[in-house]
Amino acid sequence: MAIRSPQADVEIPDVSLYDFLFASLQGADLEHPALIDGPSGAVTTYGSLRAQVDAIAGAFAARGLGVGDVVALHSPNVPAFVSVFHGLLRAGVTVTTINALASGPEVGKQISASGAKSLVTVSPLLAQAVEGAEAAGLDPDDVVVLDGAEGHPGLRDLLAAGAPAPEVSFDPATHLAVLPYSSGTTGLPKGVMLTHRNLVANVLQAEPYIPLTRDDVIPAVLPFFHIYGVTALMNGALYQRSTLVTVPRFDLPEYLGLIEKHRATVLFVAPPIALALAKHPLALQADLSSVRLLNSGAAPFDAQLAALVAQRLPGAHVGQGYGMSELSPISHVIPTGRTDISPGSIGLLVANMQAKIVDPATGEEIEQPAEGMSAPGELLCAGPNVMVGYLGNEQETRDTITGDGFLHTGDIVTVDADGVFYVVDRLKELIKYKGYQVPPAELEALLVAHPEIADAAVVGVPDGEGEELPKAFVVLAEGADLSAQDVMEYVAAKVAPYKKIRLVEFTHAIPKSAAGKILRKDLKTA
Repeated sequence: MAIRSPQADVEIPDVSLYDFLFASLQGADLEHPALIDGPSGAVTTYGSLRAQVDAIAGAFAARGLGVGDVVALHSPNVPAFVSVFHGLLRAGVTVTTINALASGPEVGKQISASGAKSLVTVSPLLAQAVEGAEAAGLDPDDVVVLDGAEGHPGLRDLLAAGAPAPEVSFDPATHLAVLPYSSGTTGLPKGVMLTHRNLVANVLQAEPYIPLTRDDVIPAVLPFFHIYGVTALMNGALYQRSTLVTVPRFDLPEYLGLIEKHRATVLFVAPPIALALAKHPLALQADLSSVRLLNSGAAPFDAQLAALVAQRLPGAHVGQGYGMSELSPISHVIPTGRTDISPGSIGLLVANMQAKIVDPATGEEIEQPAEGMSAPGELLCAGPNVMVGYLGNEQETRDTITGDGFLHTGDIVTVDADGVFYVVDRLKELIKYKGYQVPPAELEALLVAHPEIADAAVVGVPDGEGEELPKAFVVLAEGADLSAQDVMEYVAAKVAPYKKIRLVEFTHAIPKSAAGKILRKDLKTA
């Protein structure tokens, strides 16, 4: 029998994300700050934001883009990201968000895989953007540079014509809003198809557990290009008329300064930031007394680290959530104020969700116990936030979503009698490095493409601070003379910084099963 959320179901309106967030704006909310640019302090009110969204929708519609088209958005956290993201959705366009740290080849692969007809970027990322756009066959006119660059249209150029927002019609339950790329439970990145209804639902599902208010000020340091940033930070805050302070990159002194200057109340972080807040000397000197809530996500957040953070934030609720891109992304959260739930758990199922725990060896369902803790098994989740599938990959979709709508997460969990879930292991092979997903298969493909490498495998190894480091096991070709530094530099030149190989061990053979699958557990214990 499926385990149900203890939270009452919420009603999910049948509307677009634009209508959900902006249609009801009126009165005092129009002058309320929606966005504050962290570096400059420039303020965008809710009324101005909606006007920008409408104008951007008109500008892209005038370029012939609309329902059925995909546009890539490649930018750090700046106010324009929010207005462009929602402007594109307002025009009926599907947005594929690209990691701001992506290399040129990675940008090109995502543009090609998603079928994006245009790329929106910023001048500091232009070199990678142009390299990727050219590789994917886009013209310079298809690369829009928000802050302007010679040879490319800028946002000001697009808005100069003053085209009105278009009238669009689509079914929110089936029309794709965003297309983030995720490696799922294993393998190479795949386009995760998330509808307007998926995103609307997930904001409403999480809201009872993470109640934001109009008075909340939230430094947006987790990237908007990640679905966690889209839902928990951007859309969740806009829905409640909170104020977002955009942070283009994480720099601890600047981050602490923004918390103090704006009297920030809610912090959405990944564990490395939580660790800095708990231990770094600068954080120990900072005034964090305004913070009422810290929620960690994107990677495991253990009880010991949570306790350290709680000591620094004595008046705040410290907890974590759980999810994945395929779940829009939130499925579990420790509700604000629930001090009876261990901060080392992932909390309770959010509203409108069901879960199953299945023995990965037998496929048998593991029941929630009447008391104590269940046996461990793979977590499967069902709800209105589950993706509709992987773009152009029906087999992977069938392998990931069961016939009755439950999505395989690839994580091994237990659950107690009160419905509190704990992640105890990871069935999937993804490496989590500073909150980012590092797919071993992608790095292995790069390594074996080197003429002096005969075989390779990549695993995550603990670094002693709760993080995983990508480590390569390398079999050299006969006569080859590569050093560990050579291998690391070779990979670093081809991938985003967070995907770099951090450790190398040379070996005579890669252990594999009879079917040819790499036995990663053997490597991790070697």
